[in-house]
Amino acid sequence: MAEYFTRQGFAVRAAADAGQARALLAEQRPDLALLDLNMPGENGLSLARWLREQHPQVAIMMLTTASDAVDRVVGLELGADDYVSKPFDLRELLARVRAVLRRTQAAAAAVAVAPAPAPAASEAQTAQRVPFGMCLLDLEQRRLFDGQGQELPLTAAEFDLLALFARHPNRPLNRDQIMEQAHNRGWDVFDRSIDLRIMRLRRKVERNPDKPEVLKTVRNVGYVFVSR
Repeated sequence: MAEYFTRQGFAVRAAADAGQARALLAEQRPDLALLDLNMPGENGLSLARWLREQHPQVAIMMLTTASDAVDRVVGLELGADDYVSKPFDLRELLARVRAVLRRTQAAAAAVAVAPAPAPAASEAQTAQRVPFGMCLLDLEQRRLFDGQGQELPLTAAEFDLLALFARHPNRPLNRDQIMEQAHNRGWDVFDRSIDLRIMRLRRKVERNPDKPEVLKTVRNVGYVFVSR
């Protein structure tokens, strides 16, 4: 994999275990970490948790096997941006890596150039700010704010999902539409990533995540953003 990605123009640093990975991160922060769940000693989930806490800007992709469904769910709960099941084609892995990097780098660039908020928003600015329950989504800056104006942590995948709902208010979207339009890949019946991201987003935007009023489940279809 290291040889393949190097041939594709990436600067690659390989680590045999979590200890080596931490040492490499102390020297240089990568744009993306590709973690195998099964590593000698500390496993990929533990390293992913540490990465998300200590280096939130680093995108995380997990490599799993078909029998790792529970661990895959936990990985997504920890904030992994994507996962790839083994066995996989290296070309598919490359496409998924590039898709994650496009999302995360676009988010980082938007935050870097975002101007300080003005006292009064213009009509154009207001159109870029969408109320989501108790929160406000700024589509231009790719940021989410709570009712007190404090920014809430938001991964690139979570922003893409909110932006998709913002473009289609009060319209039920099925999982195929969500995966294709928000994450540029197909959905299969065993894929729980959308459900887990919805669960995390509800904790941020809903008054009561157990009784959602903003991101509602549409039985046998998918989800709908209820815009008021």
